[in-house]
Amino acid sequence: MKFAQLAFLAACAAALSAPAYAETHVTVLHVSDNAAQKAIWDQIANDYNAEHKGVKVEFKYLENEAFKAKLPTMLQADESRPDLFYSWGGGVMQAQDKAGFLKDVTKDVASWESELAPTAVDAFKVDGKVVGVPFEVGEVAFYYNKKLFEKAGVKAEEIKSWDDFLGAVKKLKAAGITPIVVGAGEKWPMHFYYSYLVTRIGGEHALADAKAGKDGGFKNPTFVEAGKRLQELAALEPFQPGYLSTKHAESSGMFGDGKAAMDLMGQWLLSMQGPNSTSGKGLAEEDIGILSFPVVPGGKGKATDTLGGINGWLVSKSAPPEAIDFLKFFSQQKYAKETAEKAAYIPVVKGSESAFTDPLFKRLADDLSKTTYHQNFFDQDLGPSVGRVVNDVSVAVAAGQMTPEAAAAAIQEAADQQ
Repeated sequence: MKFAQLAFLAACAAALSAPAYAETHVTVLHVSDNAAQKAIWDQIANDYNAEHKGVKVEFKYLENEAFKAKLPTMLQADESRPDLFYSWGGGVMQAQDKAGFLKDVTKDVASWESELAPTAVDAFKVDGKVVGVPFEVGEVAFYYNKKLFEKAGVKAEEIKSWDDFLGAVKKLKAAGITPIVVGAGEKWPMHFYYSYLVTRIGGEHALADAKAGKDGGFKNPTFVEAGKRLQELAALEPFQPGYLSTKHAESSGMFGDGKAAMDLMGQWLLSMQGPNSTSGKGLAEEDIGILSFPVVPGGKGKATDTLGGINGWLVSKSAPPEAIDFLKFFSQQKYAKETAEKAAYIPVVKGSESAFTDPLFKRLADDLSKTTYHQNFFDQDLGPSVGRVVNDVSVAVAAGQMTPEAAAAAIQEAADQQ
């Protein structure tokens, strides 16, 4: 056999016996069905992959309720655990850290966390250690149909107090218009009413004081009064027929179809109401207005106190270094500004607010820049077991299936058992 042939065979044998090149996979699990948001995220992943040979970052999607149901099990096994995953922070995040599922990335992000809003960064700390990186801040507000308000003779600028709001509901009903759409079939949309009422009645310390057990904990007068106010609203029958079984996506489409005048929802409604409507287009941007949740007479809360999420990415305990490096890449101002320009969401990267051109998102960003207190979603803040009860009792009170006193007691009982 010739030398050249021997050399060729030797090279082939060496190639076959050498270990295969291992590509590092980074899985990012999220719940967003916002097309603009997903497009930007995929772009960022593609850009990162192109600049980092041997690394493949991939975004994967799970529907909101499926995510909440499946994630606890997924986190328990190496083969199913995502490296980075969507989080609303709060008690759920704290429970995940206590269970040992999260990585301490304090040192890893120290050099660039100053580029993010401090309150957002703090929302992803547990006992002072950083376990994730925020990307978005949001506000729950009433989104309203300007044409339906005009038809009923309702002026949004005149709705300041709870009584003003109830008066508007009555006017809309009198005009043959369904005042409010809500996806109570998933429960959490109804808890926005209860949460805002607690905050408007008890002020910024209401939830913290209840968690600390002050003045009866969750059984204190603030939580009972919030239930009574919710009952007061529900007695006007403001919601669409079948609201107790309506899913969130369906309710957003109803708003987009003009079947109700208002929806108390997070900013993601703006990207959902069109695709989920019958036409696939929904309401035109100029036909949508934003109304802050009204103040309650005698309450300690301010009109400028806001409720909403601070969303981010948690780092799982088994995440490779490339996952954290990707979060730094993800958090660049150029991507945050593109996000703002396209009104995909409200980024937490400093300086990105100047890129907003969409009037509705500019309004939300302005609200959040002037907020006197920002409260995280109650069901996330309180952790999975107590948060679930808050969602349950919010619907039960609105449906007349539970008294405000019993609802407050049920939350306290869940807190005691936690």
